[in-house]
Amino acid sequence: METRLVKLDYKNPDIQALAEAGEILRQGGLVAFPTETVYGLGGDALNPQASRNIYAAKGRPSDNPLIVHIAELSSLEEIAREISGEARGMIEAFWPGPLTLIFQKTDRVPPETTGGLSTVAVRMPSDLIAAGLIRAGGGFVAAPSANVSGRPSTTTAAHVMEDLGGRIQMILDGGQAVIGLESTIVDVSGEKPVILRPGVITRKMLETVAGEMTVDPALIAPDSDIRPKAPGMKYRHYAPRAELTVVEGEQEMVTERINALVREWEQQGGKAGIIATEESRERYPEGLVKCVGSRLQEEQIAAHLYEVLREFDESEVTRIYSESFGDASIGAAIMNRLMKAAGQHVIHV
Repeated sequence: METRLVKLDYKNPDIQALAEAGEILRQGGLVAFPTETVYGLGGDALNPQASRNIYAAKGRPSDNPLIVHIAELSSLEEIAREISGEARGMIEAFWPGPLTLIFQKTDRVPPETTGGLSTVAVRMPSDLIAAGLIRAGGGFVAAPSANVSGRPSTTTAAHVMEDLGGRIQMILDGGQAVIGLESTIVDVSGEKPVILRPGVITRKMLETVAGEMTVDPALIAPDSDIRPKAPGMKYRHYAPRAELTVVEGEQEMVTERINALVREWEQQGGKAGIIATEESRERYPEGLVKCVGSRLQEEQIAAHLYEVLREFDESEVTRIYSESFGDASIGAAIMNRLMKAAGQHVIHV
């Protein structure tokens, strides 16, 4: 299969290209597209075969639910059985934007899209190209991240082509994703909202509009045998090809331990990579050092994390050691992705 790459301008989007992409979706095909978070791999969410095609293209386990993307608020009532007051508060505050909500589903959504669950994950992206594609494609687009399952999510069209070229019909190129981390996910299908995946919309922000909520313990636990209710809960995700270890503790001790681990590995004939920040990058004399940004600007770290993981894939490193990042602001989201990428392999110093 030939994958067509179409570059789009946000100021003057190619309406014809969006129409062609929408027709691909209506026919059951797949189109990768930019969102404000990461690139998504889109298929018609109401077409069971399209969802099966998404799983096949990604090599994704079929019990891992897909997120349904909408462009009109009125569309939500067609696929969500009940919308709570807390959910409406979050919708009013954060939609369109990087927030996914999980509802009890209506019969319009096939089980192939929800991983067999009675719930459906829904998001309204703020990205204009994404919104245009959703409208052109029929209004309901199932879209996990546009990468091979388990690999780092894609934040550029080039990343998508690297993973999915030849597997899908079209890629819409909207440039670099702004946020770089997937959306926050909140389950609003039960009595009280539960955070299933952290993101740039933080718990504090959510509780301001929806009251107190809990965090699912699976966020910080190793992968288990539970059936995942949201993307990223069960399986190892975001992983580079090299073994990744997170070193956690006081910065001085973290730096010392990483330097010791790098020396030990390279003495054994291996090649090591290091994920550092602007504040610490000069303190690593050995190994391949890559900087994700400044600790004073967590948004930089979020935006560059997957890019750096993919850059390591292009090198010959066989082990990667990463500094840890705090829980302030979006640090929880960064650490969630980093720990998933490391398979929960962490060293405390």
